[in-house]
Amino acid sequence: GLNERYSEVAKQLEERLEYELSVIKKMEFEPYFLIVWDFVRYAKEKGIMVGPGRGSAAGSLVAYCLNITNIDPIAYGLLFERFLNPERISMPDFDIDFCYERREEVIEYVSKKYGNDKVAQIITFGTMAARAAVRDVGRALGIPYARVDTIAKMIPWEPNITIEKALKMENQLKELMKNDEDIKKLIKTASSLEGLARHASTHAAGIVLSQKPLTDYVPLQKTAEGEICTQYAMAELEELGLLKMDFLGLRTLTVISNALKIIKHTQGEKVDINKIPLDDKKVYKMLSKGNCAGIFQLESEGMRDLVKRLKPENIEDITALLALYRPGPLGSGMIEDFINRKKGIVEIKYAHPRLESILKETYGVIVYQEQVMKIASELAGFTLGQADILRKAMGKKQKGVMEKQRELFIKGAQKNNIKKNTAAE
Repeated sequence: GLNERYSEVAKQLEERLEYELSVIKKMEFEPYFLIVWDFVRYAKEKGIMVGPGRGSAAGSLVAYCLNITNIDPIAYGLLFERFLNPERISMPDFDIDFCYERREEVIEYVSKKYGNDKVAQIITFGTMAARAAVRDVGRALGIPYARVDTIAKMIPWEPNITIEKALKMENQLKELMKNDEDIKKLIKTASSLEGLARHASTHAAGIVLSQKPLTDYVPLQKTAEGEICTQYAMAELEELGLLKMDFLGLRTLTVISNALKIIKHTQGEKVDINKIPLDDKKVYKMLSKGNCAGIFQLESEGMRDLVKRLKPENIEDITALLALYRPGPLGSGMIEDFINRKKGIVEIKYAHPRLESILKETYGVIVYQEQVMKIASELAGFTLGQADILRKAMGKKQKGVMEKQRELFIKGAQKNNIKKNTAAE
């Protein structure tokens, strides 16, 4: 696989491959990689379009050499430890995109090969959010819909909002609860039900696979469509150590697959989508005008506006823009900073000279989690496994872990002759 992927196999590549294989073997994940390789191979042999790679799995050279992914982790500076951390035992997570119309064929293949009794879809539970809890309880208590609707709309429409938070934020809601017994009963009852499971459905992509019949580990049930699914949700399945895989159906792959068939039929030309050049200036000129209709993740109105403002010149610019188009960066001014640095409006500065090699392609802005890990490794001497623990703590906003990691980072940086205030920055 390594020889097929690279025309020249340097010592660095061999060492990276040997390292990954040793970690995979030590953590006993060889069967997992081979199962994923098997169904990806099957899909490609059957002409089912498979995505180039999604999520942290693209950081694995082994996955690239097995043709599970099609993104060169070395060329793009991706890290294996982001996918499989040798210092933190957790299940690897392959998210594989398939043609939307033919995803079920791959799942059927896996079921037949490994046994229908060993493969099942995963249940998910929709829980009662604040507004929904108020509406459901209001209906049960016989309170007029218009009145319940008014109360529900007093709860702010924002992520992770709870009735308790809403009462602190909305004085009118608090006053109504104090002065109206019906509303008080409504709010108290809704609060007690908030967060409980309201309905069950199947996970959009998750499939669980086991060596023995699944009934040895978990209860199963049939869905309304007659498919078998677990009665335990994702978190419980992971605690049991069961193997979970994501088979994602992506409409964009179906569109691309159909387009390639049309080209072959009308032009007689077989196009290899994986060999299309990524440096075509005409493409970037077109995108810079906002002509992004039909382009995966670039066609929303907000993204089209950003593409026009940024005027991407290479695939790295587009990659960074996709990473930045998230609620956090959008609200923090990071995108504005990124665009202004690219255009030369704002001077690119680095808190330390050793950051330049890590942040140069993103104009000095920390955009990727891999950059956080590389900074921790380069400046503070963290192993990439330790750096992944820091990355995870930051991503999940684990305050206690973050504070501990911050102290370790500053101490490590000082050992590397970096001033404390520079490290803290």
